[in-house]
Amino acid sequence: MRRKTRTPPSPLPQRHGVDPVRVRLPAAGAWATVREHLVERLSGAEAGVVDGMFDAGLVVGADGRAVPSDAPFVPGMFVWFHRELPDETPVPFPLEVVHRDEHIVVADKPHFLATTPRGAHVAETALARLRRELDIPTLSAAHRLDRLTAGLVLFTVRPEERGAYQTLFRDRRVRKEYEAVAPYDSALALPRTVRSRIVKERGVLTAREVPGEPNAVSRVELVEHRAEPRVEHRTDGAGSLAISTLARYRLLPGTGQTHQLRVHMTALGVPILGDPLYPEVTGPVPAGDFRRPLQLLARGLEFTDPVTGVEHRFRSSRVLAAWASYDRWAAGTYDAPSRGQ
Repeated sequence: MRRKTRTPPSPLPQRHGVDPVRVRLPAAGAWATVREHLVERLSGAEAGVVDGMFDAGLVVGADGRAVPSDAPFVPGMFVWFHRELPDETPVPFPLEVVHRDEHIVVADKPHFLATTPRGAHVAETALARLRRELDIPTLSAAHRLDRLTAGLVLFTVRPEERGAYQTLFRDRRVRKEYEAVAPYDSALALPRTVRSRIVKERGVLTAREVPGEPNAVSRVELVEHRAEPRVEHRTDGAGSLAISTLARYRLLPGTGQTHQLRVHMTALGVPILGDPLYPEVTGPVPAGDFRRPLQLLARGLEFTDPVTGVEHRFRSSRVLAAWASYDRWAAGTYDAPSRGQ
């Protein structure tokens, strides 16, 4: 039986709440040096950037010592380094802690803030922010919430306990409740449970429903609806009063496919307000444009704590902006205190 190689602890501290990159050299390859492998591995970086990292002593081994650029390639060797952080526009909404104990942190995430570092969002993420603000470098996310979705996210404090909390989500032992604002359709019979097969291909922005065994289940309930007057502007500058009917929905996902609730609401003919992907992909939003957020909120989390046995029930107190003031949300001028987004 092949023994599993133990991963050594990182010799580098976090920077701005972000972990260093850890690379384990593959078991075989044609690279003569560690540098050659990193140049190929970091395909998005120019060779000069990698050379600069070596010259500055930023690539280190398990002992914390700088790895020279001509160090021979050793299969299975670990190296660490910090990548240059991208320029990020700060998300101007607070990240609020609704619960904290020695095992978990539950945060109420605003729209536009990514849960964990990825791509262009690194230091300006919920995880990095909480690590800095709470001074808990071991904090990790037990699950993810889309960047455009606001609401409750569970984080774990102790690395050795993270798996127990992740298993709750994997085994669907967490009751998740979402709230959405979308058009009202009097012909749509609710409540109902939507079942379909959803696939999300790598490199494609949107997920889609396909024939086959359902892998996505969502219960959709109507909470309330109301007529909403709005001003429609013509190209000549004149305006006219129109009436649209909006509704507030309770969404209970039974599974966790990518964009599941957004896909199912679109399939029902009531796409969630502010969605840049469904039913159609719109143009990219410029960095720093925080107007008209997706009107989807992770309202509630309920579960039995796998470590303490405590029954947890957490609720977000956020207010979806389009329901609080549709005209101001549509105009991108909603400026209520932090609770409205």
